[in-house]
Amino acid sequence: MKLLFVCASLDLTQPFSATPAWWQLLKALYEIGVDVIATPYQGPAIETLWWRAEPNPAKWQGDTFKFLRDTARKITGDQPPVQSPPPPPPHDMERGSLHPLPIAMGKGEGEGTVESPSDRAVRQIAQTLIAPLWAKHLDRILTKQPDIDAVIFLTIPLNHVVGVAADIQRKHGKPVLYYDGDVPASLPNMQGFASGFRIYQGANPAEYTAFISNSQGGGDALKALGAREVHTLYYGADPDVFSPVEVPAQDLDVMFYGHGREYRQQWIEAMITTPSNALPEARFAVRGTKLGDLGRAQTLPYLSFSKLREYACRSKINLCITRLAHASVYGSSSSRPFELSSMGCCIVANPYAGIEEWFEPGKEVVVVASAAEAIDRYDYLLRHDAERLALGRAARERVLKEHTFRHRARQLVDIVRGYI
Repeated sequence: MKLLFVCASLDLTQPFSATPAWWQLLKALYEIGVDVIATPYQGPAIETLWWRAEPNPAKWQGDTFKFLRDTARKITGDQPPVQSPPPPPPHDMERGSLHPLPIAMGKGEGEGTVESPSDRAVRQIAQTLIAPLWAKHLDRILTKQPDIDAVIFLTIPLNHVVGVAADIQRKHGKPVLYYDGDVPASLPNMQGFASGFRIYQGANPAEYTAFISNSQGGGDALKALGAREVHTLYYGADPDVFSPVEVPAQDLDVMFYGHGREYRQQWIEAMITTPSNALPEARFAVRGTKLGDLGRAQTLPYLSFSKLREYACRSKINLCITRLAHASVYGSSSSRPFELSSMGCCIVANPYAGIEEWFEPGKEVVVVASAAEAIDRYDYLLRHDAERLALGRAARERVLKEHTFRHRARQLVDIVRGYI
């Protein structure tokens, strides 16, 4: 099989959080025998041992629009309101119950689809100037390489390239799939993250052969937006990349890696701020930015990806604090649980609807429902080395058995075969 991917970015130095996952997925596809071609929507084309790169046909235009959009937002404070799901009542939250996902009806439009003037201007300019460049670029690749079986868009702003998927299917008869790896945060009612594009306003999901989503619970919302078919493909981890590393000692007791309080301020306070003050003998640490009051937790410097792996392995307990947008919608996968598990870490997580789809609570991951429970579990695990280490081993074994990116690559190939 030969697949052409249009990636949001291939540049690991840029702040696109899914890029490391796309690297792992493309690498895994190569490892199972797929011929992979990748072309970036933002930034430079980067070739590796695992895929051939095609250039970004609108690199300077994309860089210019990104600069102008970011500058306008800084000057004017022009941000649409970010709408997270309403916080569950405390009684329900303690049970980690599932709350319904608000759905904006229609093809990319509906209530809750507020769009800032800067985003609207960028979208309209992109549809006028950038979409035609992409249509020509993909037409050229598919004409020169007619053996390409399918085209897959990886979380690019689909409202910037309206009509391109339909054009490919009309001219070349190739299936065009869209993989949204940010569901439910990307959906119109959620408004995405404050720093990102709003990708559904003005889009036409119905022009794609099918959608792929990281979220089982978000499938109905995507269909309501116009997607013809929706498949679930969870995140995973490359166990060669996210592997345990030997460290001189586990000198950190509790560690969290992540950026921003958005959608998860309640659990940052319950799992870091309050426990770090309540357990003065324990060493709490974080690696991240814009996390707010962290109590006694120290901030670790960012040095490199490999250093982050070392930090995780140095810590006796690693926290997985999933944003409410994902944690409240059933089976909305994110990278962190799989990465930490693949490194054999002992994980303590906040309530996460559907986490049992991937890991068994109590055996492979510990889930806490309050600050008091977090303090109790930390104290217990820090005093019981054997149980803590057993949790980490079980989590890595589960990843190796079911959740590597090679597993995901095979699942993706099966999805694509259904449309060839």
